[in-house]
Amino acid sequence: MQWAVPAGKHLKGLEIGEEQTLDVAGYGGVPIAFQIERVLVPALVEQGLGGILLQELPAEAPQWKDYDTIPGNAPADWPNRFDLSSWGIFTARLNGELVGGAVAVHNSPGILSLDGRTDLAVVWDLRVAPEYRRHGIGAALWQKVEVWAARNACCQLKVETQNTNVGACKFYARQGCYLGAVSRHAYPEFPNEIQLLWYKSLRPGS
Repeated sequence: MQWAVPAGKHLKGLEIGEEQTLDVAGYGGVPIAFQIERVLVPALVEQGLGGILLQELPAEAPQWKDYDTIPGNAPADWPNRFDLSSWGIFTARLNGELVGGAVAVHNSPGILSLDGRTDLAVVWDLRVAPEYRRHGIGAALWQKVEVWAARNACCQLKVETQNTNVGACKFYARQGCYLGAVSRHAYPEFPNEIQLLWYKSLRPGS
C-alpha cells in the first residue's frame, strides 16, 4: 500500500508505504542518531505541588546519541525479542530511496509500555535520515501511524523520549501530543536522562 504525499507540502517524490514485514537491514540502515546540544531541565514549582516547568538549556557537553547502539534496541534485535506480526510498519521513500520509517505497536504481548491496554498504541520507533530531516517526512509518517491506530480501535497514541532529545519533544508537540508523564528515575543506566511520555488523543474525551 502506498500513499503519495502532495508535492509542495512535502518533498516531491516522497511516498509513505505500509509494510507487511520488517526489513531489519534496510530499516535499520536509516540512522536514528542525533546530536544532544540542548536539554529540557524540569524545575519543580513548590516542590511539585505547583507543577513542573521545563526549561530548555544548553547541554553541558554536546554529544551524539544513537538509540540503535543500546543493547537489544536496534531493529535487528526486535524479531528476537518480540512478535512483530501485529505491529504497524511504515516506510518513507524518496524517489525509491528509503529515507525514513516508523513502527507502531498495539495489543502486543510483552510490550510493557502498552500498560496492559487494548485501546492504546505506542509509537515504538520513528526515524528519518539526517540529510532529510525537517522536510515533513516525520509528520507524514506520524499521520499514517494515526490512521493505523484508529483503524485498530485505539483512542490514544503514546510515545517515549528523553529530555535530551529536544527536537523530538518539539516534534511531538507539533503533532498535537501533550506531555503526560515525567520520570527522573526511569533510566538507572542513564542517570542524567529524564523520561518524557507524550500522548495524543485520537478521539474526543480520550
